[in-house]
Amino acid sequence: MPKAEGAGAASLARCIMLQGTASNVGKSWLCTGFCRVLARDGWRVAPFKSQNMALNSYVTIDGGEIGRAQGIQAEAAGVPATVDMNPILLKPKGPMAAQVILRGRPWMDAGAREYRERLIPAALEVVKESLNRLRREADVVVIEGAGSPAEINLKDRDIANMRIAELAEAPVLLVGDIDRGGVFASFVGTLELLEPQERRRVQGFLINKFRGDPSLLDSGLRWLEDRTGIPVLGVIPWMDLSIDGEDSLAIPGGAGDGPIEIAVIRLPHVSNFTDVDPLRLEPDVRVRWVSRPEALGRPDAVLLPGTKNTVDDLTWLHRTGLGAALADYAARGGRVVGICGGYQMLGQRVIDPSGVEGDGPAEIPGLALLPTETVFFPEKRTVRAAGTVAPDAFPEELRGVAVEGYEIHMGQTDCSGEGRPFLLLGEAGSGDWRRDGAVSRDGRVWGTYLHGIFDRRTFRRRWLDVLRREHGLPPLEGTGRDMYAVREEAFEQLADLLREHVNWPRIHELLGTGEGRKPAGM
Repeated sequence: MPKAEGAGAASLARCIMLQGTASNVGKSWLCTGFCRVLARDGWRVAPFKSQNMALNSYVTIDGGEIGRAQGIQAEAAGVPATVDMNPILLKPKGPMAAQVILRGRPWMDAGAREYRERLIPAALEVVKESLNRLRREADVVVIEGAGSPAEINLKDRDIANMRIAELAEAPVLLVGDIDRGGVFASFVGTLELLEPQERRRVQGFLINKFRGDPSLLDSGLRWLEDRTGIPVLGVIPWMDLSIDGEDSLAIPGGAGDGPIEIAVIRLPHVSNFTDVDPLRLEPDVRVRWVSRPEALGRPDAVLLPGTKNTVDDLTWLHRTGLGAALADYAARGGRVVGICGGYQMLGQRVIDPSGVEGDGPAEIPGLALLPTETVFFPEKRTVRAAGTVAPDAFPEELRGVAVEGYEIHMGQTDCSGEGRPFLLLGEAGSGDWRRDGAVSRDGRVWGTYLHGIFDRRTFRRRWLDVLRREHGLPPLEGTGRDMYAVREEAFEQLADLLREHVNWPRIHELLGTGEGRKPAGM
């Protein structure tokens, strides 16, 4: 087992860290692939990101909330996700404030200045504890940086890049995105802005998202290595894989050209938009994102996704006219689905007496498409759950179909006497059943708190086949897979890609993992 050297460090795993020249250069994607390659070779791998700012999150088995990227990386590594893998998660609530999730639980809401100047020392101690726990339990820790290590205005308070590399005694690989252009300038410029001891930690470059003939890069690679003295350890081709994105920078555009059109409302604070991904994979589905009422049209269904700020985004729907357009669409027989915050918006009203959602109104009318009412409380619900569509729910084709996913929300939603639940759910390991969501009497509008409801193929296809029937089309048999299988295949494809295009002998030399494969008995 590779362990760090030095006094008191004999039992700590080796680490390697991937930092980027900018946000969205592919750090999360590459760390996921590194986790799978190393796990294939027999090492027990743990992902780690000290501080993550993202609205896509993941619920651990014990109900903790972490960044979705680290949860997916744990899946790629074949280990259960834990809150130590992302001890600090910042969930933006507006332009100047965020909810701070500390080791999986809400800690407080804080402005950017307050967090950086007053709270970072306490947060750094939590980061150290989490990193050390992972290093005692794993053979290798794959660490993801945040943004760029060369943000001059943030460096003295940065706890996500070079300070973490130093704590972990980790060599750093610097990742650049060649698809956006300027990758050589980005590498050299980043190094120029690092302190000498920080530059010494950078042991290699990874050029990501390359399209074309690699030989055309040869002269540039030689120049970069001569100029910096640092080797290029990989040129990774561009590849489109179904691996969950970290934040709104990763929201895909429209997809598909099938007969079933689904419009997704692009809310200003959209979160956990990965709920849309399974629909984008279906051959008969066309997905498009909508942010203006005149662009709504007459799709076969409209999806209201999750949001970090229901009150603000519901206000936005009313102000822009999209709320009125949705109400008109539903009144003319359109189908509307709401997930989490989107479900809350479908009700009669949303009430926030304690200002949990910020400084917005204490009460705001909903879209009035379901007989529900939501009240916000300071406590946050984060659980994994599974169950079935309720036996009296509509459409009838969905009754009793299994569903599985997770909940992350701060509101509590109740149905009036005429309402009926959409799902019967049980928390992981509890054995207790409870009602979730609501559905209109004609089954054309339904909502749920269950993220990931479309991940299961059977539920997804049954619902899509209801839409197909309205086009006079037969059910589409034998298509689609559970998202768990799709992600697993993507992990394998990514590992194959990185195995071919990354200098693994040098990576293993940096990690001290010998020739790569973990020896039997270690």
